[in-house]
Amino acid sequence: MSAPYAITSHELSKTYRSVKALNQVSMSVRSGECVALVGPNGAGKSTLFKLCLGLVPPSSGALGILGCDPQEARFNDVKRRLGFLPEQAQFQGSLNAHETLRFFARLKGADEAKNLNLLKRVQLSEAADRRVSTYSKGMRQRLGLAQALIGTPDLLLLDEPMSGLDPDARRNFFQIIDEEKARGAAIILSSHILTELEARTDRVAILSQGCLKAHGTINELRRDLNLRPQIRLRADTSQMQKLAKHFAGRFDQSLFINGAAVLDCAPDAKLDLLRELMSDHLEFEALDIIEPSLEQIFAAHTSVGGTR
Repeated sequence: MSAPYAITSHELSKTYRSVKALNQVSMSVRSGECVALVGPNGAGKSTLFKLCLGLVPPSSGALGILGCDPQEARFNDVKRRLGFLPEQAQFQGSLNAHETLRFFARLKGADEAKNLNLLKRVQLSEAADRRVSTYSKGMRQRLGLAQALIGTPDLLLLDEPMSGLDPDARRNFFQIIDEEKARGAAIILSSHILTELEARTDRVAILSQGCLKAHGTINELRRDLNLRPQIRLRADTSQMQKLAKHFAGRFDQSLFINGAAVLDCAPDAKLDLLRELMSDHLEFEALDIIEPSLEQIFAAHTSVGGTR
């Protein structure tokens, strides 16, 4: 891949009449990484995808897709290096999966011989001869992913790709994402399933009301908000009383409920706490360190009345 960045935007804005769908968004997506695009409904995610595909022009700012402005004439050739899965993929119901992928491969000028492997990757081989009209939502979504993978794209734009997928299909989806990243493809995916994204994406971009509220790794976003991890200790009743007495007044927030101590501490205090437990011979049955989740980060940036 020639460019280190598959997507670059600088103060990118899009206005529809009086509505500012995107407001000075500056971000980037590197080749070989997966960036999660999250935000409430109406945040501007779909508009960003349309801009990346060259479907609408920006009102102001700059956008580069695989080193090309989507509004330039030569972007027609660059589009062959893109794969796109819309939020609601629509296919001709009278065709089967083989015929569907053959149609899209011809549109893209791609090798049709690779379609069988694509159907295998998305676990549709056994249903490939059935009409698409008989497919469940999850099966249509997997067919949509296969369509997006046609031509071995350098950039994948996936809008709600996990919609309708069962747990096994979601595991397979992220396996495919890892494979695409390994070969150097850049991926930007939009999803409301935040728990799935937390461990499987490299960076997160949070949009709200057309503005980019945050952009970085999960750990960077935690540090930016100064969100604190929780230490959860479980012990029998007698030991819990000792723990409650020992830690009384020591932390900003301490809860002792249902046989567990929940301690809210600073990120750099975790190791000190563990050393203290060992040196003071405080006995406990189990210990968990709960880091602030992507859902908490998302809520902090998008809640009504938030300052960010």
